[in-house]
Amino acid sequence: MLSVSLSASSSAIASGRARSEAAAAARRPGGIRLCGLRGDAPACGSLRLSHAAASLATRRAVPRAAASGNSAVGGSGGGFDYDLVIIGAGVGGHGAALHAVEEGLKTAIIEGDVVGGTCVNRGCVPSKALLAVSGRMRELHDEHHMKSLGLQVSAAGYDRQAVADHANNLASKIRSNLTNSMKAIGVDILTGFGTIVGKQKVRYGKAGFPDKEITAKNIIIATGSVPFVPKGIEIDGKTVFTSDHALKLESVPDWIAIVGSGYIGLEFSDVYTALGSEVTFVEALDQLMPGFDPEIAKLAQRVLINTRKIDYHTGVFASKITPAKDGKPVLIELIDAKTKEHKETLEVDAALIATGRAPFTNGLGLENINVVTQRGFIPVDERMQVTDADGNVVPNLFCIGDANGKLMLAHAASAQGISVVEQISGRDHILNHLSIPAACFTHPEISMVGLTEPQAREKADKEGFEVSVVKTSFKANTKALAENEGDGIAKLIYRPDTGEILGVHILGLHAADLIHEASNAIALGTRLQELKLAVHAHPTLSEVLDELFKAAKVNSGVLNEPVAA
Repeated sequence: MLSVSLSASSSAIASGRARSEAAAAARRPGGIRLCGLRGDAPACGSLRLSHAAASLATRRAVPRAAASGNSAVGGSGGGFDYDLVIIGAGVGGHGAALHAVEEGLKTAIIEGDVVGGTCVNRGCVPSKALLAVSGRMRELHDEHHMKSLGLQVSAAGYDRQAVADHANNLASKIRSNLTNSMKAIGVDILTGFGTIVGKQKVRYGKAGFPDKEITAKNIIIATGSVPFVPKGIEIDGKTVFTSDHALKLESVPDWIAIVGSGYIGLEFSDVYTALGSEVTFVEALDQLMPGFDPEIAKLAQRVLINTRKIDYHTGVFASKITPAKDGKPVLIELIDAKTKEHKETLEVDAALIATGRAPFTNGLGLENINVVTQRGFIPVDERMQVTDADGNVVPNLFCIGDANGKLMLAHAASAQGISVVEQISGRDHILNHLSIPAACFTHPEISMVGLTEPQAREKADKEGFEVSVVKTSFKANTKALAENEGDGIAKLIYRPDTGEILGVHILGLHAADLIHEASNAIALGTRLQELKLAVHAHPTLSEVLDELFKAAKVNSGVLNEPVAA
């Protein structure tokens, strides 16, 4: 019975796959190419997989019967309005929608605000516009750097409103691009706030208009997150604000306190100091940049903080922040993080609250399907399937992105969404979150993938293997030296017994672009034995990683089998 069942299921999947490919080809407009995370990677272009990568991809593409409760793919059969409804049109929802249409699924996406979500409208996209300005300002103001290149530049200035307009215009352009890309391939964009009212049922609507109810074979929750503001902090949006307000750049204060020294805080410190502000960090933990590899954080502090108009207080909470009013400055009361005793009161012109983000999951109707959030996050399993209060998987319901809290990055949300669509389409797919890179777009940039050194050594102690570390400097790279940008380091953490990459961390010029060779190697299970033989163009920054891989000492006699997912 088991073999018959599997055979029937496989036939249904194969048949559905053929229908979905035909439907996708018919619906895809000329000139648009869609490519996602999938086992049949060669279909995405003239890509050659190594023997190890091909083997791994094949293992990951094994169909999983009843992955979504569907017997076939393509069309909205079974009396449903849609094959897939996505609640939330941020980067995660957008990535899932495009891949779903590629697979021939009738798809709708519900958005109560604007397409693009936090990343496009209030996050990564406009912040990169501001950081592009700060990077150029730093270069123009660095007289020594300019002279070393034989350049003479007069005093550089900026137009605050023009800088703000650049960020806003970029967000508008990307938002329009995302909207048009979905419309062009037939995704229905439904306006309103989505609520789950029962199994495979969603109600959506907006104020002043009657609600509508639709049904879907599968539902993905992709509602994202909002800035987290601790108790005791009063936001006025002018002198005490979150990153949402800061991206509008309505002012450049002479002295600004930034509460939190993670990605958001670091990037804004780069912007504000380049535009002339003095910055004070307030960090609850005992060291700055607590989420980074400690060695990288130490060097980054020397380059990004100690050389700039930045001071800091660590091991303290901002227990109360009062906005400026009646001619008085912003008041920040600091208490010891451990003893809770009052330390001091800061008086500054403005305060940016960069204490992380909180999931936006209220009002989704989760109580209708017996789902209870955990600190606001929607519980999911390794396949992003939502689990209920009893620990059981809720059929046909998935949650991706910041709302599930697994990895709060826009590209992680997109990858999770594509992984879910793979499952809905009948192919099992489990995303390896350790292969997802992260980047901080300061000047110079910081990037990372995999484990930090302490995390790797903790894992090694538990599982009984050895950890090795090698480092290379940007000072040894011809391209970096040609640009007089030798400040930087790349760090590789690996297993010498197997050649498996455990983590890579980079601080230096274009670090955010360089990290992907390492992240893709982890994703494909490529070992250092193979990477040592890879060829990099000379002279390029990519040779930083080339030298890093070649410096690794892998035990002889290790087979070049791919690393298991």
